[in-house]
Amino acid sequence: MPNSDFLNNWTVQARKGLLELGVLNALIAEERYGYDLVKSLVAWSGLDITEGTIYPLLSRLRKQGLLKTRLVESSGGPARKYYSLTDEGREARRFMNQRFDVLVAGVRSMSRGTIEE
Repeated sequence: MPNSDFLNNWTVQARKGLLELGVLNALIAEERYGYDLVKSLVAWSGLDITEGTIYPLLSRLRKQGLLKTRLVESSGGPARKYYSLTDEGREARRFMNQRFDVLVAGVRSMSRGTIEE
């Protein structure tokens, strides 16, 4: 069995790479307010992420022009920040999903001992 530190680190890195795609995919159908988005991503089986991971990522994706935000006043508390994809975010999501599918197919092919081109 490989070193458990190695496997743990590999898993963390894989999750980090998938989280950006997960955020973009979670916003494809509609805009969502931050806490709702966080709850759904935290519940995503296998990612094992926390709130503290998602909010900085949302901020970074917004600064990169992939997300836009708007504040909506709430009668039951503070204003809610809603996130949605920009046109650039939709294009990035499409590209990332395509690349992900190619990568997964390649890894599966290699694990079977075949190479698909």
